[in-house]
Amino acid sequence: MTAAAARPRLMIIDDDAAVLPLVERFARSCRFDVSAYLSAREALAALADLRPDAALVDLQMPELSGIDVLKEIGATEPDCQVILMTGNASVDTAIEAVKAGALDYLSKPLDFDRLRALLDGVRESRRRRERLLSAEAAVAAQTEFHGIIGRAAVMQQLFATIRRLAPHARTVLIGGETGTGKELVARALHAEGARPGKRFLTVNCAAVVETLFESELFGHVRGAFTGATDAKVGMFEHANHGTLFLDEIGELPAALQPKLLRAIEHGEIQRVGSLESKRVDVRVIAATNRDLLAQAGEGRFRSDLYYRLSVVELRLPPLRERLGDIPYLTAAFIGQLSARLGRPITGLTPEAERVLAAFHWPGNVRELRNTIERACMLSTRAVLSERDIQSAMSRQATPAPRAERTPPATLDSAQKAQIEQALRQTGGNKAAAAKQLGVSRRSMYRYLERFDVKA
Repeated sequence: MTAAAARPRLMIIDDDAAVLPLVERFARSCRFDVSAYLSAREALAALADLRPDAALVDLQMPELSGIDVLKEIGATEPDCQVILMTGNASVDTAIEAVKAGALDYLSKPLDFDRLRALLDGVRESRRRRERLLSAEAAVAAQTEFHGIIGRAAVMQQLFATIRRLAPHARTVLIGGETGTGKELVARALHAEGARPGKRFLTVNCAAVVETLFESELFGHVRGAFTGATDAKVGMFEHANHGTLFLDEIGELPAALQPKLLRAIEHGEIQRVGSLESKRVDVRVIAATNRDLLAQAGEGRFRSDLYYRLSVVELRLPPLRERLGDIPYLTAAFIGQLSARLGRPITGLTPEAERVLAAFHWPGNVRELRNTIERACMLSTRAVLSERDIQSAMSRQATPAPRAERTPPATLDSAQKAQIEQALRQTGGNKAAAAKQLGVSRRSMYRYLERFDVKA
């Protein structure tokens, strides 16, 4: 079954054995997958596994009232839309039902035209989410640059800089927090460079044993040290005429830094245990999440090596500085994971989107992807819910309770100020302001509502 063909799920709870099959047949005719229950307690026990899109609940039942069931569904499955029905309608109970979060309140005997309209609304809401994901995935594809997705102005500027400098830069230093995608930028520089068909090799400076570091980079001759039973080609030689990516360059041992500097400046390396130098032609791209200039000032990193590496220096912004990209990143991740898992995952509920937008993502894009991946693997539904996202978040990344689920005050203030400034500069034109900020028009309207900004 394709994602588009997946049917919405409806749970029906009514203790009247005569009414239940009638409503069940009608709902199936409306193209819903239906699960019907005479017992409210049995229905609630199955709620977590069933994960319905909507529930049709009788108001007066012997075990639990419909209001109690509505509240339990709201607490357990907040994305499920609940319709209450009763044979004893009153204004007071209708008001109570709406206040408790019911989608609507129907009197028995049921008006099936009205019920059909409500179920059509549930389906259309789901379709809108699917269309929105498709649109955001299309935007993500249009703004994708060598595996990096970024519609925000800061990312578009980064892409332009890479295109401009990649054919000429021999050394590049990429800075940014963990999880921002530094290796993707390094690969983009290689792909946009003069030798895209040559080797691209990666060395994680934080993962290599210090005593073997020199051999790893420059190689060794046979008998150079205990255990060197054969000669070995180092990464510099192996990457000749290509690109060598040194990740976490701040972890490079101090004794090796002058040798790396010589290799970069003069294009010469010397295998461990050898008296002869070899010429190499390698582009070196380094990445770090540390402040190397500050480390150089403290004597913990060679300043001459820093300045040699940073002839071209690029900085990747953290995800919290481009929150408008989250819908596009999420859409791209869901599309990839849906194909990989072979499951019809079509999008997120609005509540799930709000959870993603409200979190500050200390692990950046990597953490966001991991969260979406876990949610896709754990969820049994085509649409990821607020609960799916919360369950998929790491313990450290659990957002604040619902009433407090907002970004830090300082971030709110900064974002609001940015939006107000863009609106002033564009004369109150929301579309132009959204373009200037590098966010979608939909995201712009979200921010205007969230921060109570008047154009």
